[in-house]
Amino acid sequence: MGRFSGGLRANLVWIKENAEGSVAIVLAVTMSVLGLVDVFPVEMVSKVIPLTLGVVAFALLRDRWRQEAVNSEMLRAAAEVTATLVQLRERLEHVRQLDGLLASTQHTLEGLAAVRFAVGAEVSEALARARSDTDRWIFKGGTGAHTRVVTLPQCVKRANHVRRELVVRMEILDPTDLDACDQYARLYQSLADGEEDDAHTWTGKGTQIESYATILAACWYKQRSRHLLDIEIGLTSAVSMFRWDLSSRFLIMTQRGPRFPAMIVEKGRPYYDSWSIELRTSFAGSRRVPMERALLVPLGNDPSVVEVRGLFDVLGLDLPDQFTDADIDSIIEKALRDNNPFLRGAGDYVNH
Repeated sequence: MGRFSGGLRANLVWIKENAEGSVAIVLAVTMSVLGLVDVFPVEMVSKVIPLTLGVVAFALLRDRWRQEAVNSEMLRAAAEVTATLVQLRERLEHVRQLDGLLASTQHTLEGLAAVRFAVGAEVSEALARARSDTDRWIFKGGTGAHTRVVTLPQCVKRANHVRRELVVRMEILDPTDLDACDQYARLYQSLADGEEDDAHTWTGKGTQIESYATILAACWYKQRSRHLLDIEIGLTSAVSMFRWDLSSRFLIMTQRGPRFPAMIVEKGRPYYDSWSIELRTSFAGSRRVPMERALLVPLGNDPSVVEVRGLFDVLGLDLPDQFTDADIDSIIEKALRDNNPFLRGAGDYVNH
């Protein structure tokens, strides 16, 4: 009974929604039957036909109106969907921009995290770790006093012990450019840490002696380890208060004075490779010392003044005319017998 009631209700709903068509069908069927049994005359049946057609036409028009209404609703819905999709696309583009900004920020933070700062004894420890088991050393800045006194002897000793090649590149201040050496001395005088700071006594000539001593030390070690030591020196007139030391494991950038921390970057971290390329590029643009000629003037274990003068003549680095034998002795002393890595010297400063 319930199923019958449900079906009847559905049929009534259908008839209600399609009343015009239902009326047209009833009229058509009724008049056709009555016409066949001659209950009504033919003229009356003929008159009913236009009425039936009118009802059918009205039903068709109402269906078309309904369809147009549905189409309008569909178009409105489609327009709303399109607008929503446009907004969604704009939001997605904004999200992509934020994602790019976040990625850039993350990369920057990772780069900052990759740089470690150290002062005092920490710098000495970092340089010691950098020297241990390295097969290369690239230096740039100043006159290379610490590299000459500590780094080069220890790295050469290690290379000889393990029988492994050592590549050294040093870019230092040009000792033949007195103007640059004077400027370098004035820079450090202006950065002195007080009245007791011996930077006040630095001179352009003292800076020249420091650079000449570094070149002499490089030639001396090259003659004694020619098969293992590949060492080159580049000269520059650019004055800077920064110094860069790069080994196979670390990049260490130092400045003058304990007030300024050193920056340490390990290999594999951001900036290590970038600075390595930067240092090589800078070295390529420097004035090269013809180190192959260093083998033409043999140097004794304790070189003489004559040997040193002859060496610099061969290298094309003529010593200033005002340099006395005492000045040459100072160059030899600083090059080979200066075993105090904490000594500032006249043209460089070791912050340890």
